[in-house]
Amino acid sequence: MPKFVFMPPQDDLKRQFSARLADTLPEYDVYSPETDEEALDLIQDADAAMGWIPPEALVNAEKLQWLHNPDAGPFFGYYYKELCEHSLTITNPRGIYWDHISHHIMMFVLALSRGLPWFESSRRQRVWGKEARKTPYIFLGDATALINGVGGIGHETARLCIELGMKVIGIDPRPEYEVPGVEMHGTSQLDSQLPRADFVISTVPHTPETELMFNSKRFKLMKSNSYFINVGRGMVCSIDDLAEAIESGEIAGCGLDVYETEPLPASHKLWGLENVLMTPHVAVADAENLPDRRFKVLLDNARKFLNSEELNNVVDKENWY
Repeated sequence: MPKFVFMPPQDDLKRQFSARLADTLPEYDVYSPETDEEALDLIQDADAAMGWIPPEALVNAEKLQWLHNPDAGPFFGYYYKELCEHSLTITNPRGIYWDHISHHIMMFVLALSRGLPWFESSRRQRVWGKEARKTPYIFLGDATALINGVGGIGHETARLCIELGMKVIGIDPRPEYEVPGVEMHGTSQLDSQLPRADFVISTVPHTPETELMFNSKRFKLMKSNSYFINVGRGMVCSIDDLAEAIESGEIAGCGLDVYETEPLPASHKLWGLENVLMTPHVAVADAENLPDRRFKVLLDNARKFLNSEELNNVVDKENWY
């Protein structure tokens, strides 16, 4: 009987998943250790686990074949050298956020295209500011969106943009989805495509290749009336370079849900810039159906593991996603 360990720290969701997995697949011995000491003992002969395995536990995990990462974009340090070199297979729940986050992106696109931040500034001052907008109105039917990362979130964002009449350029190193109407390019073509976009939308995870990929050099390649939107991971963008690009007029503004440093320091100049929309990493915060989606990914793979079948959502460990 295979042994499955839910690694600490435990929370309500992990405890719920542990109970559901044990009830749904009694073929597993399921454990939820509350302390690191318990986990270190239990992981020694575990076949599978969910969560993070620290290096000292991995050394003792003699039978471990499958590790499920509960997050599509985990914390920095989840993928360390020994884990990446280990023979185990890692999976994640990528693809479960596709509709929620794409809707958040479109909120930014629609609001920025029509100058909502400028009009909101007038409203707060109780001014009937018909001429408040200081950047051009962008008609989406004539606009171009560049989507950096056409995965689960990016492909649905592309579909929505196309429905609004937009031209869509996709940038992805390993496309997994086919979206009719998207002009696809590899990551090596990002710089050549940036000058074409009215909206540059980043959905990519934080990896060695994506870290701070949006910086002063790339903002200079964008059109002066274009917007940068980031809903992937904050470490993809230099927040100082972004603020300087907006302040200097190199780009028109931005919409952000993730930040290089979270929470964004209250002293950061981005707070005071005009034509900026910011939400505090909440694109999926209140999505009630996500726990069931997360569990379904875990359960489907647990069944496949039992039957020695190829798992879904396998992670390229060297690239962290």
